[in-house]
Amino acid sequence: MGKYLPRIADQLLQRALRSSGAVLIEGPKWSGKTRTAQRTAKSVLMMQDPDKIKSYMQTASIKPSLLLEGDTPRLLDEWQLAPILWDAVRFIVDKRDKTGQFILTGSAVPADNLTSHTGTGRISRIKMRPMSLYESQESSGSVSLQDLFQSSVEIAGTSSIEIEQLADILVRGGWPASIHMSSNIAEKNVRDYVDAVINQDISRVDFVEKSPEKVRTLMRSIARNVSTEAALTTLRNDLEGKDESISMPTISSYMNALERIFVIEDLPAWNPALRSKTPLRTTPKRHFVDPSIATAVMGISHKRLLEDFNTFGYLFESLCIRDLRVYADSLDGNVYHYRDKTGLESDAVLVLRDGSWAAVEVKMGADEFDSAAKNLKKFVNRINTEKMQEPSFLLILSATEHAYRRKDGVYVVPLGCLKP
Repeated sequence: MGKYLPRIADQLLQRALRSSGAVLIEGPKWSGKTRTAQRTAKSVLMMQDPDKIKSYMQTASIKPSLLLEGDTPRLLDEWQLAPILWDAVRFIVDKRDKTGQFILTGSAVPADNLTSHTGTGRISRIKMRPMSLYESQESSGSVSLQDLFQSSVEIAGTSSIEIEQLADILVRGGWPASIHMSSNIAEKNVRDYVDAVINQDISRVDFVEKSPEKVRTLMRSIARNVSTEAALTTLRNDLEGKDESISMPTISSYMNALERIFVIEDLPAWNPALRSKTPLRTTPKRHFVDPSIATAVMGISHKRLLEDFNTFGYLFESLCIRDLRVYADSLDGNVYHYRDKTGLESDAVLVLRDGSWAAVEVKMGADEFDSAAKNLKKFVNRINTEKMQEPSFLLILSATEHAYRRKDGVYVVPLGCLKP
């Protein structure tokens, strides 16, 4: 096991344990949930232990409280294999009336009817995604989103990530085990991950057998439509163009299963107060939890990515959204996108709990900065700031080298300079 690289979720976990009886860390397989939880836990129950799983499942069906005995906080890894543990944890938390009792980790969301109580007020939730560039120590962290939200500041910073390295980072993904691996091995690991999703994981989540070929074709369609507002009908038409007959209910069920195992994570649309009655588009943008899933399912290597900058651009936007989501979690915020019926859009809108917000355009090269800044200004003019706050800042997130503040006040920040 390699050296542990600190995660943003480390601080989120400590904060949540101080305020709640239990904390659920959920996210995709291979994102580092268990290792992060183990660093804090005082005792551990590994539900997937092949030598003990049968015994654990029998105990869960007869007296689940026995599985909760141990020093606290007690880690229940992959708890969803025995969903009764959720209600058992909730009951024990109520009985003990103490914070920091349990940590639950899970790479799948069980069916709604398998837990009789949501856990509200007792069980906090943390979503753990693959590593951001700041966590993998590839971003210099010279520009802080928190600082930008707090005041209008001058910035400076340099990203050492060249375009060839960026392509390698993108297809490797933010999977902790692959961070220091060679490109070929890291790419193979993601392909193996995708194969496991298609052939096993997606059917296990709801115990409904699914066609591996249809799942693969659907994931390829999502990959081709990454960072766009492709509707389900668009995905179906794409599948039918590949001679795959699939109904809308089937697509919906497959998409739901992919969401429940944290493979896809669409970006919802923002609904702000506008100056005029311009209709908003509410379709989410399509994203995988990590853009490396898209390159793996399409069979794109880092070398091929450098030969197709149109595809590179869409995937770079998805990489930026992944990192912005990780950083927003630490700021108690969320990430959205904006698009109205006139076509005006913002690739990302960061919204904090206190109502502060910022608009972001993603542009790989400097030749697009002027148009991006103009678009951001036009977008802000459409927001009704009498009902909402003025934006804290406007940002162009780039694949260039230097971070700086333009004369018009818009920040230009390479992704390789950003941190929470």
